[in-house]
Amino acid sequence: MLIDVAFSGERNEIKKGAEKIVKYKDLPIEIQRMWDVKARVIPVVIVVTGSIPKSLRQYLSNIPGKHRI
Repeated sequence: MLIDVAFSGERNEIKKGAEKIVKYKDLPIEIQRMWDVKARVIPVVIVVTGSIPKSLRQYLSNIPGKHRI
C-alpha cells in the first residue's frame, strides 16, 4: 500500500487528489508485476486551511486498522 500525502495551498483538493492518482497509476502495476503482491496508491490531500476532502474516508477505509476523522 502506497500512501501519497500532499499539502496544498489551494482549495481544489479534489483536483490535486486526481492528479496524484494519475501520476502514480502505473506504479502499483509495476510493483505487482515485480513482487507478485497486490498494490494500490492512496492519495491523501490536505489543504493548508485544514480542509479535508470527502473522499479521504473512502481511502482511509482501505488501510488496515482503525481511523477516525
